[in-house]
Amino acid sequence: MNVHDKGHADAAAAELSLADKKSTLPVRSGTLGPDVIDVGKLYRDTGCFTYDPGFTSTANCSSRITYIDGDAGILLYRGYPIDQLAEHSSFLEVCYLLLHGELPTHDQYAAFNTTIMRHTMLHEQMTRFFTGFRRDAHPMAVMVGTVGALSSFYHDSTDINDPAQRAMASHRMLAKMPTIASMAYKYSIGQPFIYPRNDLDYTTNFLQMCFAIPCEPYVANPVLTRALDRIFILHADHEQNASTSTVRLAGSSGANPFACIAAGIACLWGPAHGGANEAALNMLAEIGSVERIPEFIAKAKDKNSGFRLMGFGHRVYKNYDPRAKVMQKTCHEVLDALGIHNDPLLKVAIELERIALQDEYFIEKKLYPNIDFYSGITLRALGFPVSMFTVLFAIARTVGWIAQWKEMIEDPEQRIGRPRQLYMGAPERNYVPINER
Repeated sequence: MNVHDKGHADAAAAELSLADKKSTLPVRSGTLGPDVIDVGKLYRDTGCFTYDPGFTSTANCSSRITYIDGDAGILLYRGYPIDQLAEHSSFLEVCYLLLHGELPTHDQYAAFNTTIMRHTMLHEQMTRFFTGFRRDAHPMAVMVGTVGALSSFYHDSTDINDPAQRAMASHRMLAKMPTIASMAYKYSIGQPFIYPRNDLDYTTNFLQMCFAIPCEPYVANPVLTRALDRIFILHADHEQNASTSTVRLAGSSGANPFACIAAGIACLWGPAHGGANEAALNMLAEIGSVERIPEFIAKAKDKNSGFRLMGFGHRVYKNYDPRAKVMQKTCHEVLDALGIHNDPLLKVAIELERIALQDEYFIEKKLYPNIDFYSGITLRALGFPVSMFTVLFAIARTVGWIAQWKEMIEDPEQRIGRPRQLYMGAPERNYVPINER
């Protein structure tokens, strides 16, 4: 099988030869990033499919939302560098950007903020869903079930063919996700639900729903609020990752938007995806003390040990994770604001970070601390239990899922997802009655 470039006056193409069959495949170019070979006609021309486990070399859609260059350590939302947005923007402004493609004007932002904050409450009957779960239910289990149930309460925003209903569903999910998450947390610790306050900003409102109690006032620390807002910005979207692809695949069947987002949450729950910051924190607990770090560094360098440092390196970023640079600064701001200097776990993290940034082995292998390393430490310092880490990720990623779902629905090229397979099972055979086997 030979593939070679073939120039055309109107567009580039690749020609693939298989025995006596040939297929001319268009080469499509994006604004940034590598070209892609359109294999849509490959089966028709040659009778063959492509084989790409994990779809790591396959573009399943075209998108205008997020761009990643893993080799250069670049992440852009709608063309804007992630570090600029994290430094100067707010999460709700980034939400507007991801949903609409442009940063809002002052009036547009004011209207968007009002719309979102007026949808923060849940239907009162939904509070009964929480009491139906066991007291020790994982908050992510509660999130999956409760978000999926939203479609049974908001029938006026499930018609995916109606742009107005799509917008309404988008606003509702963005507004209600923090309320659902905080209720899941409150239920898990046996405290009463705290209702949203629309006079607060998006992130401050979430913090008061999590940490306020009815018997005394709650005032959020602005350093902590800004830190969580940055965490939300950094996690808002990340191109066609596992959970985003799940949302798109579910949406391609015409499923209602609430069901699609619930599917995304279920995928995010996987430890290889949304649970990475939890794994990083568990690793720090396993190390236990600064004195034991050399032992674990040696194990990480030993290929036969089976041990790997969690929170270092990234599947996509072969350079420094651009989000980690922002998260590193935010992490230290939070620790300083709270005066946390004696926590043994944080001491381990700081020393491990120092070694990894200087050790030739880690530099050569490009095993830099990633966003999960710093976000786990920061969320612990903010007062969230480990079980809530992925829930916070889900709050942030909801806007990315919605933007990707909306883009897919409006893309005329999209069809219902139907991946192919390489069948390795038994060939055709005849049934044998049970008494003859």
